Amino acid sequence: MLLTSSGAALGAILRYLLTLAGKKTAWNWPLTTLLINLTGAFMLGLATHCLASNSLLMTFLGPGVLGGYTTFSTYNVELVTLIHSHRWRAATGYAVLSLAGGLLAAAIGLAHW
Repeated sequence: MLLTSSGAALGAILRYLLTLAGKKTAWNWPLTTLLINLTGAFMLGLATHCLASNSLLMTFLGPGVLGGYTTFSTYNVELVTLIHSHRWRAATGYAVLSLAGGLLAAAIGLAHW
């Protein structure tokens, strides 16, 4: 529990700092959250590929650091905001890029290099 919670704290701090540094696009689109979630999916795939045999390190990195770094709740809030604003294309693009892109990023991370 200590590994996961300390890793999650580090991941959340990193996400917070990146969110402060990131800016909304000219189209008021949640690019920062998308990039955080896609890089988190890639890093989780890569960590799983490289470190699967080290359960302590995976506990720290997987549900810990990367669990705190990525954010499903912010993705949902931003998606619902786009939908409530009747920005259907932006909402659809955000959902497809987040979900399909996350799966693809994780698969790339899992791939043998």
